[in-house]
Amino acid sequence: MIKRYVTWYLIAAMFIIGIVPRVEAAFTPSQIMPFASVDRAEDLQKIQAVLETKLAQQRLQDLGFTDEEIRTRISQLNDQQLHSIAQKIDDLRVGKDALWIVIGLLIIVILVVILVQLTTGHRVVITP
Repeated sequence: MIKRYVTWYLIAAMFIIGIVPRVEAAFTPSQIMPFASVDRAEDLQKIQAVLETKLAQQRLQDLGFTDEEIRTRISQLNDQQLHSIAQKIDDLRVGKDALWIVIGLLIIVILVVILVQLTTGHRVVITP
């Protein structure tokens, strides 16, 4: 009897957790802060590291861009645009959320197994 209640409770909880939209929040500065030249160099390095990967090079070649065109377009970007691209590159980590989903599911499975083991063979009787 208790197994049935726990099972339905877990099913309902997983359903509710699954339909809640993911919301991200962050602090935003009240004014635009100027970027130093050091930031531009770091941002350029980050962008160049991504552009040097074979996957990015192949995709840009498929789109019809040559290496020279890419370099000229990057050099034409101002500091703010360059920094924006570098920040977006940081956000593009593949599988960033998948690890936490797998960990959460493993924890739930472990809890269910523990509950089943604890309630197997035991009977709760309530007498008035």
